[in-house]
Amino acid sequence: MAAKHFKYIILGGGVAAGYAAREFAKLGINPGELAIISKEAVAPYERPALSKGYLFPQGAARLPGFHVCVGSGGERLLPQWYSEKGIELILGTEIVKAQLASKTLTSAAATKFTYDNLIIATGSTVRQEIDDADEIVAAIKEKKNGKAVIVGGGYIGLELGAALKLNDLDVTMVYPEPWCLPRLFTDGIAAFYEGYYAIKGIKIIKGTVAVGFDSNADGNVTAVKLKDGRVLDADIVVVGVGGRPLTTLFKDQLDTEKGGIKTDGFFRTSIPGVYAVGDVATFPLKLYNELRRVEHVDHSRKSAEQAVKAIKAIEGGQAIEEYDYLPFFYSRAFNLSWQFYGDNMGDAVLFGDADPASTKPKFGTYWIKDGKVVGAFLEGGSPEENNAIAKLARLQPHVADLEELRKEGLSFTSKF
Repeated sequence: MAAKHFKYIILGGGVAAGYAAREFAKLGINPGELAIISKEAVAPYERPALSKGYLFPQGAARLPGFHVCVGSGGERLLPQWYSEKGIELILGTEIVKAQLASKTLTSAAATKFTYDNLIIATGSTVRQEIDDADEIVAAIKEKKNGKAVIVGGGYIGLELGAALKLNDLDVTMVYPEPWCLPRLFTDGIAAFYEGYYAIKGIKIIKGTVAVGFDSNADGNVTAVKLKDGRVLDADIVVVGVGGRPLTTLFKDQLDTEKGGIKTDGFFRTSIPGVYAVGDVATFPLKLYNELRRVEHVDHSRKSAEQAVKAIKAIEGGQAIEEYDYLPFFYSRAFNLSWQFYGDNMGDAVLFGDADPASTKPKFGTYWIKDGKVVGAFLEGGSPEENNAIAKLARLQPHVADLEELRKEGLSFTSKF
């Protein structure tokens, strides 16, 4: 069977794929030039919904409600949008072999696809997919008022903990670290969220890990065994322990760095015509003059758009600006909502009302390195205040007195 040829192939069907497709359509493509190959059975959607709105007891998010690009306030791209633009969605198709030298991809069904330009947008392992979220929804319904154990205290663990509690489950979280989300949170920030979760009735067990599970004759889980010897009764267990970038298809074919595929500021890899975006890309973070890999939806969207701009600029013999990304993370759980911009290195200064028992808690943290503000975190901020901390993190103003900064708190942002 002859290979199917496309001028552009996007490999992966997550957030990055949808935003890349929109950028291609915006900059101009001919029908039949672009294909998205995804092992998922649905068109690209906003993945963050799966650990948030998808699990709500009332008014839950469902497809087609959260197809890209609604997560950033853009148009919702339904499957018919792709056909109208002449973009081929090749869904339910797993690529098992990539031969970059001959520009060939082979599927599990032995179908071959060739391309002129490839965008690798394969994401990470353990990134939730819609089937996983459906399983959790089914378990919530089946185990009404049951006991849920969440293994992991990162992003997904915290969001799922809140979602399961909202569904009236008895929730226990287990993680080995001394506090939740240690990659980002200081102990001071974490103390607020752990205290808030405790008030909501969520039990938190730190400093140990799950080492095994018990199940009944039907194969349903009944308990979680912890390394410290404790055994927790459980009707539902969700493991949310992060993932690794999916790059095995390209092993020994592309330059790698820091666990990802090494790219330049246009997301070009070491092979011409091959680009890598989102979770899999290790790219130059201009602001801090270092190579970094970022796992977040904001970077997935923006890196995908940058790669497409670069492809079209090369075709048109034009130049575009290098990617200049300000790291951004956010989360929402219960009535809480936080945003973080920049880098969490150096001395941390906690300000505001971080009492978990407050009716309207509002607090933040600045990170100071070499006398400059390099990062800022804010819980309970308005859109204007969140924009102000983002601006601060990019400007990196000098700070002489940390105690003075703590007293000034959020008002410090008004100087810039």
